Parts: sequence; C-alpha cells; structure tokens
Amino acid sequence: MDLRKIKTLIDLVSESNVAELEITEAEGTVRIVKSLPAGNPAAPQVHYAAAPAPQNVTPVVATAPEVVSVAAPATAISTNHMLKAPMVGTFYTSSSPEAKPFVNVGDAVKQGQTVCIIEAMKIMNEIEADKSGTIMKILAESAQGVEYGQPLFEIA
Repeated sequence: MDLRKIKTLIDLVSESNVAELEITEAEGTVRIVKSLPAGNPAAPQVHYAAAPAPQNVTPVVATAPEVVSVAAPATAISTNHMLKAPMVGTFYTSSSPEAKPFVNVGDAVKQGQTVCIIEAMKIMNEIEADKSGTIMKILAESAQGVEYGQPLFEIA
C-alpha cells in the first residue's frame, strides 16, 4: 500500500471520531487504531500486516489424473501512456455541463493542453496532457469522483 495513502488514512482517523479503521488490499492489511499513548494523546497507532502466507497443505493422491482448464478473462494490457489523476476530486470533461468536452476519443492533444478539470474543495483545477499524442480512451466518467493516481486518459 502506498505510504501517502497510509498517511492520509492516519490523518482522517486522527481528525474524526473513528476509533479504528482496517483496510485490506492485495498487498496486505492496514489497521489504524486511535489510542491515547502517554506522550501524544491524538496519534493513532498503525499496524501493517503483509498478506497472509498460504497454509501448508498435505497433497492428496488422486486415483485418476484430472485435467482442469480455467480460462482467465481476456484483458489486454495497453502499452499506451496513461494520464493519471494528480489529486482526489470530481472529474469533469468540460468547463460546464452545456459546454463541449475539452477532448474526445480520437482527438490529437499536445503536451500542456487542458484535457479535463478536477474539482477539489470547490476549486476547479485544469489538468493538462503530460504527453503529446492521440486520446485512445477516456477512462473516467464526467461528474464522478476520482482518486489520486487513477488513470483518466489513455494517450497513444
């Protein structure tokens, strides 16, 4: 789990009435417990545990071999550049609901060109393309929340 994400969670627990928070992700579990240690009464304690190790399993001998085929979902891994959200906020494709979008799929963009807006704390932040190219996909829905580091656009 990203250190910045953990620090944000610690701050949220410190400033709220929540006494305990536990989040489990693929790479492990983070548990934040607010307690009152002697030196710092408002500092929460953080417990970080790695993903549990698999239990030792005794193999069972089968009488006849069995062939099982499991098809994994087909997900194409793109080699295109991903423009990611530089902050948490609300994603907008245009400057107002009735205005046309800054960019559409298939549009050519230049580095520094405004491609969307992310609203954070009532401030509209113009997000610029960090690479020149063609917009292949728009990966976020307008007027929806986005997280820090979330892919917004695929640029080829």
